[in-house]
Amino acid sequence: MLETARRIAAEKFRPHNRASDLEEPRVENGRVVVHPEIGPAIAAFSEAGFAAAHHDEALGGMQLPWVVTQAAFAYFQAANLATVAYPFLTIAAGNLIAAHGTESQKARFLPPLMDGRFFGTMMLSEPHAGSSLSDVRSTASPCDDGRYALTGTKMWISGGEHELAENIVHLVLARTPDAPPGVKGLSLFMVPRFRLDEDGNPGADNGVVLAGLNHKMGYRGTVNTVINLGETEPCIGELIGEEHHGLTYMFHMMNEARIGVGSGAVAQAYTGYLHSLDYARTRPQGRHPDGKDPASPQIPLIEHADIRRMLLLQKAVAEGGLALCLEAALLVDDQRTHPDEAVRRDAGLLLDFLTPILKSFLSDRALEANDAAIQIHGGAGYTRDFPVEQFWRDNRLNPIHEGANGIQAIDLMGRKLGQADGRSFTLFLDSIAGTVGDARAIDALAGHAAALEEMTSRFRRLAEQVLPELRQEARRSLANASAFMEAAGYITLARAWLAQAVTARRLLSAAEGAEEEAFLNGKIETCGFVFAWLLPRAEPALGLLESGDDTVFRMSVDGF
Repeated sequence: MLETARRIAAEKFRPHNRASDLEEPRVENGRVVVHPEIGPAIAAFSEAGFAAAHHDEALGGMQLPWVVTQAAFAYFQAANLATVAYPFLTIAAGNLIAAHGTESQKARFLPPLMDGRFFGTMMLSEPHAGSSLSDVRSTASPCDDGRYALTGTKMWISGGEHELAENIVHLVLARTPDAPPGVKGLSLFMVPRFRLDEDGNPGADNGVVLAGLNHKMGYRGTVNTVINLGETEPCIGELIGEEHHGLTYMFHMMNEARIGVGSGAVAQAYTGYLHSLDYARTRPQGRHPDGKDPASPQIPLIEHADIRRMLLLQKAVAEGGLALCLEAALLVDDQRTHPDEAVRRDAGLLLDFLTPILKSFLSDRALEANDAAIQIHGGAGYTRDFPVEQFWRDNRLNPIHEGANGIQAIDLMGRKLGQADGRSFTLFLDSIAGTVGDARAIDALAGHAAALEEMTSRFRRLAEQVLPELRQEARRSLANASAFMEAAGYITLARAWLAQAVTARRLLSAAEGAEEEAFLNGKIETCGFVFAWLLPRAEPALGLLESGDDTVFRMSVDGF
């Protein structure tokens, strides 16, 4: 499966990555036109079974573990983040329907979503309400046949309109007439672009009208839309689950999407790293500080210490981030399939704690890694002659969508820290303690183990201090949530790298050949870089939180 994914990504996704960035989606005769190579790439993806890979055999799937599907998906994300967004959203929509839809809804919509005939989207935001879902105004009025007529305008809808599929299934948050205010009044509806006939095939228009396209600095191959519902004719949708529980159901898709955002950001960091590594190895530039003879040959960029620093930063983010995303996928597998109910519950709680870190911290650090890739290319990196500038632009969206990173920080500190009476946080600490114990048994890693243990103990003490403060004055405490996220992120990344170093140390004595030995030593040295350069970044964040500084909270609006 991994080799198939790598081949299709290289042959079908990567070749049009630049072209679809330059040739943005456009509207012609009322229809959205996208780059012509996007459709065949997604068709190859679906034909190989990736859209349905993790589903049961009875649904046409291959029952692959989620960790395998996510490892395969990373190839597509690295090759073309914009094109893979279409199946990414479709898979997430299918997972939500599989978890919360009726048997009739599953029978009519899952097969075409899984074989690539239908695509899926999520419709949350509105022009006046981006991430503030409590302010959603779209309405859904009951019809005589049990369905609902929807009206409203949705904004920032990726994949909202195109001709790539026979139909588009929109999952829409809206309010019924008797809905209470706020997020507790939201219900979730399945709204196809075209209504289905008796045979389940697309038929008449369903009142889902394109109002315009949004033009972005990156992700430009993914059409992004403004959609009007019920503007010219009735827009008919089906309720998913119960009324007023829509946000609970939508979080099934949103949390999956947030982990996917982290994975996509890491994939862009990884491909940027590989491109800049190749450039650094092949580009002659200057001489060593002690090599002053201008007649001597130039040395490759990679010989310069500061270039190696930037390569190490990228390697640390890319390979450490990938490890974290695959660990999250393993937690999804345990949550779904582990025979022990307690293990299933704990896997879900730990995944809940890690999700905002994967989305927020990794997308920020991946952007920093892409910045380093541009810097290694020098002036060439700032041109369109090399792809690293596009990787940065594509990645710049990831700290924003699926809940901006500031919201993720508030979620981590304000909700996940105390979730399940602190069980989620305890599981997070236990995972670190396990890795520290493994590393302490290896002399060469004992120093790293001690450093991580000390930083984690400090973080735990801070959390114990923060919890009562959150109950007393949440607004003041959460003003510094981004610092809490930063500390949590660097500790999490350091644990991932220490775990890799433990494995590398155990394998090193049995390494077969110079290439494998270099690979394992590279892991060990990168772990050292993380502990020397990156984990210490948690200290000022912890210091700020420990000091109780409230500058951000006190700053008046007029003071700006």
